[in-house]
Amino acid sequence: MGPGGGVKRRSLLAAAALACAQPARAAGEPIRLALIEGLSGPFGNAGEAVHRNLVWAVERVNARGGVRLPQGARPLALLRMDSKGSAEESLALMRGAIEQGAGFLLQGNSSAVAGAMLAALDKHNAREPGRRALFLNYAAVDPVLTEQQCSVWHFRFDAHADMRLAALVEVIAQDRRLQRLYLIGQDYSFGQHVLRRAREMLAQRRPDLQIVGDELHPMGRVRDFLPYASKIRASGAQAVLTGNWGNDLTLLIKSTRDLGLDTRFYTFYGNALGVPAALGEAGVDRVLAVAEWHPNMGDAASERFYAAFRARFSRPEHDYLHARMQLMVEMLVAAMERAGSTEALAVARALEGLKLDGRPLGIAHQGWMRPTDHQLQQPLVVSVMRRAGEGGVAHDNEGSGYGFRTLRFLSAEEAQLPSRCRMRRPG
Repeated sequence: MGPGGGVKRRSLLAAAALACAQPARAAGEPIRLALIEGLSGPFGNAGEAVHRNLVWAVERVNARGGVRLPQGARPLALLRMDSKGSAEESLALMRGAIEQGAGFLLQGNSSAVAGAMLAALDKHNAREPGRRALFLNYAAVDPVLTEQQCSVWHFRFDAHADMRLAALVEVIAQDRRLQRLYLIGQDYSFGQHVLRRAREMLAQRRPDLQIVGDELHPMGRVRDFLPYASKIRASGAQAVLTGNWGNDLTLLIKSTRDLGLDTRFYTFYGNALGVPAALGEAGVDRVLAVAEWHPNMGDAASERFYAAFRARFSRPEHDYLHARMQLMVEMLVAAMERAGSTEALAVARALEGLKLDGRPLGIAHQGWMRPTDHQLQQPLVVSVMRRAGEGGVAHDNEGSGYGFRTLRFLSAEEAQLPSRCRMRRPG
């Protein structure tokens, strides 16, 4: 950073704080949460969707008076920082956010970026114990973050890749008509891990299943997936399993539709960000997704939760609601109030073992933060794309006319996996 760069960055962060802080009844100094995410570029739509979820979570906390601390109530302020999906830019923004007093860093739309940020945060917190921060992860699901890296300063609120994958494999194992499966993913840490572990899990649960393709592609740089779709067709695959997300998923599935393939897709993220609209009728009964929640769960709490979000964001294309992101902010607030402090280590200790039922707060979700690895334990749902209005699909996705129906519900106990984390704690 050249001369004057620090001043410029601080002014930009101050402007971001003023723009994103929500009106609150609490009058104390705002508690700054820094969202460091790719808000532009090939995955900008995914970043913007996360931002809307977090804006709503912050608004809801502030509307009821903010965070209740011994010194008085304080509002939350969300800093919006565009990393453009770059690890280098994310690290620079992280340093700037901490300079501005942001004690809580929020990121998720890249496990590679998350790993770089976490390594840097570990070093920062060791060097400067008076300015420590916590990393709240809502979507970076590479298990290495809670296994090998396994930091006291990191908390993951999404189910990690092996948990999501195990839920999908559970459904695949029950489909004895499926004999030929194609594996494809993005060529970075998360995508590589999904394909490697998929082979291992399927060998245990479905040793008779033939893997007819195993391929990685550049992340965020493929504009035409027809060559990949042609390979899938040539392989004779009946189904595809992929961890792809964002436009890489939408374009992949759309290319198979354009070729007229009747291929089933087992996905981590096929229920949002344009996939249902891009596929239309071709996706019915073909696209499966795994998540912690979806709008057609069929219970009263889900209906109220979804209705409140749609009242806040009425545009159909903004229909991207994730219960875990709401739960993450609420659990952070609960931990701060439990600790009576916003200091990073005190909040981390209060988060460990914290159980929160979000239903009294208007969130149709609940979770438990496992102390050993800081991995949230929560239910998972495998769902399949259907026409809206049919078979329990009351709500469509993003105004597409298509929604998702539950195929398999796993309780938090059923979804959990053992941990090999050996966490080192201060003192």
